[in-house]
Amino acid sequence: MPYLPPHDEVTDPAVLVPFVARHPLAALVTHDGTTPDVDLVPLLLLDDADGRRLVGHVARANPLWRPGRQEGPVMATFGPAEHYVSPTWYPSKAVDHRVVPTWNYLVVHGWGELVVHDDPRWVRGVLARLTTAMESGREQPWRMGMAPADYLDARLGDVVGVEIPLTRLVGRFKVSAARSDADRLGAHDGIAGEGGGRAVEDLLAAMADPPQRAAAPRDDS
Repeated sequence: MPYLPPHDEVTDPAVLVPFVARHPLAALVTHDGTTPDVDLVPLLLLDDADGRRLVGHVARANPLWRPGRQEGPVMATFGPAEHYVSPTWYPSKAVDHRVVPTWNYLVVHGWGELVVHDDPRWVRGVLARLTTAMESGREQPWRMGMAPADYLDARLGDVVGVEIPLTRLVGRFKVSAARSDADRLGAHDGIAGEGGGRAVEDLLAAMADPPQRAAAPRDDS
């Protein structure tokens, strides 16, 4: 993340870990030494005795996991939760009209070396945890044991496990934190008035109470 104004930076795991849990479909950026590539991969963020890491799986047909396919660290991007911000929502517009459109968003990036697990037992454990997380809260959650054993074994053979021990986890929460409270809350109310799903709800919560570590000089870009 080469451009990260201090007023947008979030490093608190208490903020980042729940965000990743709510937005688990990651854009996983890899590089083979010549060309960057990206895959959409559901990843769980685990934080236990084995450290903070991302775990998931990819199709066996995906060359991502093959030896020599990936060089150096990978980057997983979660989100964004985003919405356009109209200048008309800022109270300061009525004072001097020194306002422009922008876009507010929440995004989290995680970096680390890709570890491949071509091990059915490891993959089964990760898929069980992923399924439990995704089915949580449903009246009748699906469980892996509901599928015929031979069918499940065949499908497990179609995927390969991946793990990314995290060396860095950082968020950019662009929520008008550098503007006045009145402008920030005006943008909040404008977005709320246009509605949206869970992603917009996350954005609105961050705009109402920005979790950034500290303020910084104003930057409306």
